[in-house]
Amino acid sequence: MLQRLIVAVLLLAAVTAAAAPKAVAPAAISHPIAMFLTDLSAEGKQRVAFKAAAAGKHFFFEESAGVTVYIYDGTGYRKEAFLKSATLEKAMKRYGAKP
Repeated sequence: MLQRLIVAVLLLAAVTAAAAPKAVAPAAISHPIAMFLTDLSAEGKQRVAFKAAAAGKHFFFEESAGVTVYIYDGTGYRKEAFLKSATLEKAMKRYGAKP
């Protein structure tokens, strides 16, 4: 379930990073991912910009407030820390990952 969330987040990051608009949405989205994206965009009322990356057993999710760090526990990713005002690059370096 969380792995699918990570895939969706990475796909959306690719969409926001693309210079020319193109459709990259997956053919199907699971319910938990759809609800996460709905909540993230405040039911479509707020534009969302974020970055995401995975390295080793960690998944990093950057938004305007900072970076949330997740760790893989063998079945999925669980929240390990929130680094307020951090950037994706700084968070990854802190955990020994290359940005």
